[in-house]
Amino acid sequence: MTIRGTLGRAAAPVILPPDAPTPGLDRTPGLDRAPPGRSPLRREGPAKLTGTALYTDDLVFPGAWYGHTIRSTEARARLLGVELDPAFDWSRVVVVTAADIPGPNIVNLIQDDQPILAFGEIRHHAEPVALVAAPDRALLREAAAHVTLRTEPLVPVLDPLASGQVFAHYELSTGDVAAGFAEASLVIEGEYRVGHQEQLYIENNAMIAVPRDDGGVTVHGSLQCPYYVHKALRRSLLLTDAQAQVIQAETGGGFGGKEEYPSILALHAALLARACERPVRMIYDRHEDLAATTKRHPAIVTYRSGVSADGRLVAQDIEIVMDAGAYCTLSPVVLSRGTLHSGGPYACPNVRIRSRAVATNTPPNGAFRGFGAPQTEFAAEMQVNRIAEALAVSPLELRRRWLYRPGDTTPTGQVLRESVAAEEVLDRAAEAAEFERVRARTAAARTEPGHVTGHSTHRIGHGIGLALAWHGAGFTGSGEVHLASVASVELTADGRIVILTGSTEMGQGTKTIFPQLAAEALGVPIEAVDFAPQDTALVPDSGPTVASRTAMVVGGLVIGACRRLRAVVEERSGGPFAGTYPADARAHGPTRIDEHFEPYPGVEFDDTTYRGDAYPAFGWASAIAEVDVDLDTGEVAVRSVVAADDVGRVIHPVLAEGQVEGGTLQAVGYATIEEVKLHDGRYLNDRLATYLIPTALDAPRIETILVEAPFSGAPHGAKGIGELPMDVAAPAVVAAIHDATGVWIHDLPASPERILAAMSAKTAGKTAGDASAGDKAGPR
Repeated sequence: MTIRGTLGRAAAPVILPPDAPTPGLDRTPGLDRAPPGRSPLRREGPAKLTGTALYTDDLVFPGAWYGHTIRSTEARARLLGVELDPAFDWSRVVVVTAADIPGPNIVNLIQDDQPILAFGEIRHHAEPVALVAAPDRALLREAAAHVTLRTEPLVPVLDPLASGQVFAHYELSTGDVAAGFAEASLVIEGEYRVGHQEQLYIENNAMIAVPRDDGGVTVHGSLQCPYYVHKALRRSLLLTDAQAQVIQAETGGGFGGKEEYPSILALHAALLARACERPVRMIYDRHEDLAATTKRHPAIVTYRSGVSADGRLVAQDIEIVMDAGAYCTLSPVVLSRGTLHSGGPYACPNVRIRSRAVATNTPPNGAFRGFGAPQTEFAAEMQVNRIAEALAVSPLELRRRWLYRPGDTTPTGQVLRESVAAEEVLDRAAEAAEFERVRARTAAARTEPGHVTGHSTHRIGHGIGLALAWHGAGFTGSGEVHLASVASVELTADGRIVILTGSTEMGQGTKTIFPQLAAEALGVPIEAVDFAPQDTALVPDSGPTVASRTAMVVGGLVIGACRRLRAVVEERSGGPFAGTYPADARAHGPTRIDEHFEPYPGVEFDDTTYRGDAYPAFGWASAIAEVDVDLDTGEVAVRSVVAADDVGRVIHPVLAEGQVEGGTLQAVGYATIEEVKLHDGRYLNDRLATYLIPTALDAPRIETILVEAPFSGAPHGAKGIGELPMDVAAPAVVAAIHDATGVWIHDLPASPERILAAMSAKTAGKTAGDASAGDKAGPR
């Protein structure tokens, strides 16, 4: 058994520009300020290592009851009633249904479509319908067994292409697509399909709700976004800001799976706690977490690319259909990011992109690392690799011709003025992996017979593959302006320096890098900086901990607040902050500085027309994978990945490497073995025994190269890093499989069954690869 954490494998050497800070490990507290570019100890590391860190299930509340969710077993049905067996003594437990919700029966998100508890119609398998609480687990199980849902089956919609309900749609165009294809001498068409992917964080979703004397509720839980939960509680339970309190417990990973989903779980726990007037614990086991929570959106991407006689990319026509599941959740913004990234990091004068997110009667999908970009960039990179093959040119050389450079314009009309590192990450990865030399070697090896392994003969194909990606840092368009994030720093009356933000720690390093940034800005040792708990009664709303925005956006606000605090104290004291702040606190009492987000200069976006600067900056990544493919069984072993990632400015090299390694391994799983099987709208492999992810034995050697192309809009120059590696490794692995086998796999994961089917089809003289019948490659 294996469960994802957020720590990578042993760190590979970091390659930085000559003028970059020298990476190092600061193992001795108090020696210096551990400025950006150094790697001090993780702030929360000792507590996690010694077992004193308290996750939600570790928290003790005397007299707490246990909560359970009664869920549907049908994909779609009319809900006629919730029946309680009269033979059972219901006075010993508490039952809550939709009729008991004091406010709107709505989970507060983008659209008001998802109920806290189903009523009228059930729209997906495992949908919450009722809640039960009991003083012990045995009684809880007994009570749940005596609840029956009376339903009338309805015909479910399971095929996204057959869905008539559209949650969101976008259309982008630039230039003249028809004229571009008329100019093209080669047109490559393809349909690409990617399925669900489970986040599989190391700690399941968990919430504990505690009722309060003022009629409010305090929720402790494993979550990424405290203020998402806070707003949901306020709205549906009719609470004031003060009556709703959300406190993040230690959180064992999220990967997007604890962005929006914790809101519904917190509401369930709070409803039960208020009903039974005592704390209620709702801790999912792994089966319930796998069966009921959100996954990565499946997508179908149909692509046409036109190439001129002299090898220029002259036209792209892209259509995207994402399966949102039964409710909208975050699908419009997932689709938006996927749409904006679908052309890939390549300049093209004539582009049309049409996309839609549709409803099906399957469990809702939501946030996952990469947030729509991995789905569409897989298709984009497949197209580039197939075009390179059709033109008989190196995929490396073709990318060098097409990639974005400073001054190029994206399909939204955004001019890339700075922090454009596509060429640098591509060259760094190609050099480190010796791409062209290995590619020539694999080409030669394909003419040789298979080799012998052990006592039996196996035909082994070795291949190398390349991919390039980009990822917008921060929220899309005017999203950051609408969030209006705030970060604060306070010099307390007793002389402590405290950072106050709503940004959460879930293993990625927030509690370490924010004190680093603050210490540097204030000129004090990192140990002098405290980090307030993520409690909505204490910290401001800094926006969600998502979208590769924590270091860039909120970290920038922390620096701004610290610089202002330093200026105030130095003006009052007449001396340097580091030597005077304790005395200043005694003389003047507490001083708190709130730093509010201000739009980045020159960044403008029209949310209506989808024109302008989609993101203030982009991160850039290249991955080169080497694989061995057993040509008799179709089994794939990913041997190595070289990952070059531009993160703007490296704050903590060891944590940055961990993010790249973790994201790369997640993408390797996405490419090769991670697949959710469904039958009649229900997940079939909702156990760790049947949902497979890479184990330590499957993990390839990962060489991490951190490239710095700073973004001037952030005071520290940093961009995002958490999502970028997820975008690029999967298409690199599939390209390597093609290099080893000669067939293209159009659907993820590239399972042994799909590889063998594609090889058989090629041998039989049919269309190569696992592509649809409409996929074409030919001259105009």
